[in-house]
Amino acid sequence: MTLSDKLFYWVFQNHPDRILELQPDLAKAPGGYSFSAPALKERERRLDGLFRPSQESAQQPVVILEAQMAADTAFLRRLYLESAMLLDQEPGVDHWRVVVICPHRRLNFGRELAVVEFVRERVHWIELEAAAADPDAPPLLRALALLVEPEEQVPKRSAAIRRQSAGTPEAAGLADVIAAIVITRFSGRSLEELCTMGGITLEDLSQSVAYQEIFGQGRQEGRQEGRQEGRQEGELEIALLLLRRRCGNITSDQESRIRSLPLVQLEALAEALLDFRGAADLERWLAAGG
Repeated sequence: MTLSDKLFYWVFQNHPDRILELQPDLAKAPGGYSFSAPALKERERRLDGLFRPSQESAQQPVVILEAQMAADTAFLRRLYLESAMLLDQEPGVDHWRVVVICPHRRLNFGRELAVVEFVRERVHWIELEAAAADPDAPPLLRALALLVEPEEQVPKRSAAIRRQSAGTPEAAGLADVIAAIVITRFSGRSLEELCTMGGITLEDLSQSVAYQEIFGQGRQEGRQEGRQEGRQEGELEIALLLLRRRCGNITSDQESRIRSLPLVQLEALAEALLDFRGAADLERWLAAGG
């Protein structure tokens, strides 16, 4: 998965009914939707996402999600092929649609002629540039539009979305989505820059589920082992970044000892280091065994 694939997987995995915010004509059916990213047989292709209605909502359509953030002249044909492969793999699917999230449709996604009926009848486009310019767009969509906002506008837009959603049940979820987008888009920046972009405190970032999940290496297969490894990798990297900021350069011996810590101790370190004033505090913590 690319970083953008991981981002959209993370956004929807634990909140599959977020698709209803992006497709308002879908009725909220009893039981709601579930979300997965199934592998398609034979050529080992994988969908970016698949929303399934519950069994008691059989008349609701299955929704195929594709996030395409760059031009690709083979995209439309590949989308058609993957949709057909899913229908072949799951003969019980009768009602379905495709949702494509992209910066804008001006990108070259290939010629439509061979698949024009499919594109016109099945594909619903979500263009992030249009959402960024629409003050009435759903809050989740405006948050996703931060992926294409000019960099200098991101702090202002992030603050506006947070302010407008304050006090709503969705506020906490939106805050984490914004954090995830900022971390994904500006992954090479310093912690201070990331915090400024998303209006996030350093403490918030150190505890961010978004950081651990998006940058974790074990997420793709959805296995418990992978989730554990990904979480540990995320906790380790954020702990090392914060330690260098608070304690200056740490020694190679200290780094080696930190890298050998199990997840529960890394989590304890991430919390304890917020009170560190220098390298001596780190050494005392390590010497005490956490």
